[in-house]
Amino acid sequence: MGTVNGTKKYKLVATAAFGLESVVARELKGLGFNDIHAENGRVSYEGDGMDIARSNIWLRAADRVLIELARFHASDFEELYQGVFKIPWEEIIPCSGIMHVTGRSSGSKLSSVPGCQGVAKKAVIEAMKRRYRTESFPETGPHFGIEVSLLKDTAAIYLDTTGPGLHKRGYRTGAGEAAIKETLAAGLILLSRWRPPAVLADPFCGSGTIAIEAAMIGKNMAPGASRQFASEQWPFVSSRVWEDARKQARQAVNDKMFRIEASDVDEEILSKTRRNVRHAGVGRYVDLKRSDVREFRSNEKGGVIICNPPYGERQGEKGQIAQLSRDMGNTFKDLEGWSFFIFTAFEEFERHFGRHADGNRKLYNARIKCYLYEYRNR
Repeated sequence: MGTVNGTKKYKLVATAAFGLESVVARELKGLGFNDIHAENGRVSYEGDGMDIARSNIWLRAADRVLIELARFHASDFEELYQGVFKIPWEEIIPCSGIMHVTGRSSGSKLSSVPGCQGVAKKAVIEAMKRRYRTESFPETGPHFGIEVSLLKDTAAIYLDTTGPGLHKRGYRTGAGEAAIKETLAAGLILLSRWRPPAVLADPFCGSGTIAIEAAMIGKNMAPGASRQFASEQWPFVSSRVWEDARKQARQAVNDKMFRIEASDVDEEILSKTRRNVRHAGVGRYVDLKRSDVREFRSNEKGGVIICNPPYGERQGEKGQIAQLSRDMGNTFKDLEGWSFFIFTAFEEFERHFGRHADGNRKLYNARIKCYLYEYRNR
């Protein structure tokens, strides 16, 4: 942490699913940030308290926003302890702060994640004793999530400004069996570069996540404007910046009109989708109906389909998924000037769809390896 023109600056890190780093970097650039560096699962940049608020409220495809507090060599527990102890925790966490330490380790001699977490928390507590002169802390105040990340012999210590992940928008009351996270759905849409007034369709809408995220993008609605974040309770991040950031987000919503078509064969799931759409405040823009993908028709030109069809993970389903892929190919080929972005774990999709994709991108839905097959308008 440093100071620029009297304003405290932080090294910020937006975490993201593998494959979405470039999307998050583009989002940050759109928010006015410079000197952005993307690496596996993380995008780093610099910002102040207002930037912490804006990042959490506006980022669509990121998982969380962290502050990097320190980075140092740590090949044993003593080096890890000393590195964490040197951080001025007493200037960061109040006496009543709740301290929750998480960890990860890759290629490090310190392979015991629980051991690293225990050493780190002990160092934090000992550092706080420098000011508070007490042997115990009540942990009844604001929450401070501390992440210890070990890569080979390097330790990085982060403070989680977000709390519950950024995918927790607050609108989803019920999810389908194969629902994807809101952040991943937003990432797929941003990768497609869809923009109103083009029609967007999802013929496998499930709980409506893709349709809702698209409507929020079309309206320029900040996805985190209606939820709370851990750092709102921190003493060194002013509550005024959150008020101002939310006010700016409300003022940024546009008055564009567009149409998103969302359909699914399961009426029970669609009843949940209707609730989600209503809670998200985008009911005017999403047309919901019960329909099979094989029945999809449109007189519109230049539309975009973004969908997440069934993967066929269960034994015996591969043949059904292959047939569904063929049916999709036969149905979509009659759509004039449309682009298709199909997210699936079915690795034989292109062959059965009947056309090689113009591009594909490897992404993960939780731990399932998937591909986004991109068929651009020709």
